[in-house]
Amino acid sequence: MRIIRKNLNVLILMLSLLLGNYAMAQQTVLTGKVTDSSSGETLPGVSIVVKGTTNGTITNIDGNFTLSVKKGDVIQFSFVGYKTQEILADGQKNLTIAMAVDRAELDEVVVIGYGQVKKADATGSVSTVSSKDFNKGGVSSPQDLIVGKSAGTVITSAGGAPGSGATIRIRGGSSMSANNDPLIIIDGFPVSNSGISGLANPLSTINPNDIETFTVLKDASATAIYGSRASNGVILITTKKGVTGKPVQIEYNATMSVNTIPAYMDVMSGDELRSLAYDLASKSAVGLSMGSLSRLGTQNTNWQKEIYQTALAHDHNVNISGGMKNMPYRVSIGYTNQDGILKTTNMERSTLALGLNPSLLNNQLKININLKGSYTKQNFGESGAVGSAVAYDPTQPVRNGNTKFGGYTTWINLSDVLADGTMDPNGSPNPIGVANPVALLNQTDNRSTVQRSIGNVQFDYKIPFLPELRANLNLGYDYFTTKGHNNAPNEAAFTYRSGIGRLNDYDQTGKTQLLDFYLNYVKEIPSIKSKVDVTGGYSWQYFYKDGSSFVRNGDGSQVSVDRKTSKFINENYLVSFFGRLNYTLLDRYLLTFTLRDDGSSRFSKANRWGLFPAAALAWKINDESFLKNVSAVSDLKLRLGWGITGQQDIGNDYPYLPVYRGSTPTAQYQLGNTFYNTLRPNPYDANIKWEQTATYNIGLDFGFLKNRITGTIDAYKRDTKDLLNFIPIAAGSNFSNFLTTNVGSLENKGVEFSITGQIIAKKDMSWSVGFNAAYNENKITKLTKTDDPNYTGVDVGLIGGGVGNFIQNDRVGFPVNSFFVFQQVYGSNGMPIEGLYVDRTGNGGTITSNNLNKYHYKKPAPDVTLGINSRFSYKQIDFSFSGRANIGNYVYNNVASSALYTTVYNQSGFFNNIPTQVNNAKFTNTQYFSDFYVENASFFKMDNMSVGYNFEKALKARVSFTVQNVFTITKYHGLDPEVDGGIDNNFYPRPRVFVLGVNLTF
Repeated sequence: MRIIRKNLNVLILMLSLLLGNYAMAQQTVLTGKVTDSSSGETLPGVSIVVKGTTNGTITNIDGNFTLSVKKGDVIQFSFVGYKTQEILADGQKNLTIAMAVDRAELDEVVVIGYGQVKKADATGSVSTVSSKDFNKGGVSSPQDLIVGKSAGTVITSAGGAPGSGATIRIRGGSSMSANNDPLIIIDGFPVSNSGISGLANPLSTINPNDIETFTVLKDASATAIYGSRASNGVILITTKKGVTGKPVQIEYNATMSVNTIPAYMDVMSGDELRSLAYDLASKSAVGLSMGSLSRLGTQNTNWQKEIYQTALAHDHNVNISGGMKNMPYRVSIGYTNQDGILKTTNMERSTLALGLNPSLLNNQLKININLKGSYTKQNFGESGAVGSAVAYDPTQPVRNGNTKFGGYTTWINLSDVLADGTMDPNGSPNPIGVANPVALLNQTDNRSTVQRSIGNVQFDYKIPFLPELRANLNLGYDYFTTKGHNNAPNEAAFTYRSGIGRLNDYDQTGKTQLLDFYLNYVKEIPSIKSKVDVTGGYSWQYFYKDGSSFVRNGDGSQVSVDRKTSKFINENYLVSFFGRLNYTLLDRYLLTFTLRDDGSSRFSKANRWGLFPAAALAWKINDESFLKNVSAVSDLKLRLGWGITGQQDIGNDYPYLPVYRGSTPTAQYQLGNTFYNTLRPNPYDANIKWEQTATYNIGLDFGFLKNRITGTIDAYKRDTKDLLNFIPIAAGSNFSNFLTTNVGSLENKGVEFSITGQIIAKKDMSWSVGFNAAYNENKITKLTKTDDPNYTGVDVGLIGGGVGNFIQNDRVGFPVNSFFVFQQVYGSNGMPIEGLYVDRTGNGGTITSNNLNKYHYKKPAPDVTLGINSRFSYKQIDFSFSGRANIGNYVYNNVASSALYTTVYNQSGFFNNIPTQVNNAKFTNTQYFSDFYVENASFFKMDNMSVGYNFEKALKARVSFTVQNVFTITKYHGLDPEVDGGIDNNFYPRPRVFVLGVNLTF
């Protein structure tokens, strides 16, 4: 046995040596060099890896490499900007690999109006943001995906409410009185820009998880194919599709969000207000006597903390995609439930999306079917509580034990003061007293339910006997219904000013129908090295909307027109003929010519049709002989464009017709004890027509170092004529002494720049950075039919405080919505001197009694917008961030201008709180029109920061943590410098959001 064991040990040792030598014999050291296939130059930094393993290396500065391999290994060579190559290890000791440039990025297809082109062949100013570049986190509305991502595209949310709306401006607004929103097209279906009752943001009915790309068309050569709706740019939204030949894939995305309020308005505490009130009363200041102090309470109520909450939100999306034979498909189901940081506010949304893309008749007939449905329930709460929480007396409790107003503390008339000078809790409410903010929230029932469906089917047929010709038919619809109410019980004290209680029911139905048909002919002409791409078609679209709104008191007394006469029906048609020619010579000289003829029912027969032409030239400079062999330049294209677009969305479907409308309660006629509704004429212009915008654009697209660095520079000028303005007219010449008509002109000009760089591109590590900047200058050039230097312009921008106070003015020579204010005089201590302003006319007297002393000072729109984003990954970990800046935007701080010592006590018998910003000016009386309150609101915002980890072995999964609205850097004294319209008057704060995300793929 001992001999057997000894021999066995020897045998094992010999086998081990034999196998070891065999394994070593299989390992070889492979050396080589990697070069560019066209120039022959060596390529440093090429990633080389044995496929399916972690065994790898990169080429050195001379393009050389060394790697241990064994026979049968597949060696993979990859480098940014080049096609990945795979080589089989077959015992070779040395290799020279020539890598070809990957033009996939340039060959990438860009969606344009009624078709698509290669990115390299685009002649217009087009910006595309794909899903991989979208903003991360808990995104409930589609527009939030691309905030800060596209140069010259400014997106400003209306506030932080769930599903809140947003203002989108592309290269500044082209209108004053008409709609400035871009045309939005979803999967080839142009949606109406008019709002939906009961829905803050019509786009929120689209689930962001279903969106694949946003394409922003900016200049007229890109947008003119949409004619009378394209002056404010076009945004094309493309949703995700299935892929032929791919197995069934099930994906589940979920986010859980915690929403917090970043900061509170700094106001006085109860103790501070009591101290101030006693000090003012002791000096008999602001009409406050010692006897009035008995109305002060004993509490220290923080009203803002009473109305705000830490809110939760969760979002779930399941999609199934794949591709049966000739039938790619994708089905998506989504559910969102989002509470707002303002108590009682909420949005609950369910969505369904279906995409089918069959190919029939040997791929000659391609069909795209897109169906989207949503069911949205929204609780709007009462946003007035935001301002009330700032102004309500902090010395009072939330409830004071009354039995008349639901127990909520309510300011009572002086006639109901008790013998000791205190309030009778059950007295008559003061009709002008600030409403209890908690009562506003809890006693308001403001809800809506909206159902919406958007769908279209598109047939693309290649003519068998003429394969260069395709026929495309697109049929679509958009249908929605909404029902809502905004009610308050009879015990709600804030309804007593107009009656008792409030009942407000509204409903709306809308539908849009679409028929597009066009022919597309593409022909290569080798003999003259040319390519012709011609498109011509017809479009018909119908818009319809009806609804009603019935408002009355809770006790049944009527305060508005009755339900029957509150009903409305609006409809309009748009009929169009369009054509486009794309001509390419020598694959480097490009010409595009576009023409659209639009007819709109909104205008009379004499002005119904408008012609909108556009032309563009492009030159691929890098394909010229003097640059073709310059490896550092991978793309260089010069673009020139011109075109005319229009704006027919003027807010009225019948502006050219004399119309009589039912009157309001304040315009009723009394006979005996009965009040009868009357009809009143609306002003009209029989010759009204659409605004027209001529755009000039020059652009340069560039790419360097095999497109590791890519970018675009554009300069543009936009001139809008036939601008709509509300002007005075001679008495008796119309139904009114004022008329909205085409009299003005407006100019926008600017520069845009964007750049993306792949800084690191290694096997286990990558780092990319993107940056964009845009400058826009806006100026009104005409406002009246005849030049009138004494015309003072149009007052706009209604502010809180006083009656009918406007803080902005539109006037020739100045930007739209410029602030129109008095120039403040300051003392030697740097503080503003109350009531003292610069006499700009030199006429002396009371300066504030003469509006000629006002001057145009700054504007809400920024001069410069910046966007920056970056993504870094190391193995399975990735980190990304996205931020943006506005420079040169100003805001009128209406919160501060209302912060006055005189408002501490109202002579009708109630106390107000005031923001501590009162100490910035220390004004006693209102100075609403002082330029002191027009503040520089330039800012930098870190919109989101996200870190994620990817599991790629047993389960394909990703977990991520994201913070949205991370921080803001600004000198503005208000809560948030980003104010839509430029007037800060206590809007719904934007929350800071912490998001945990999970993605599972099966």
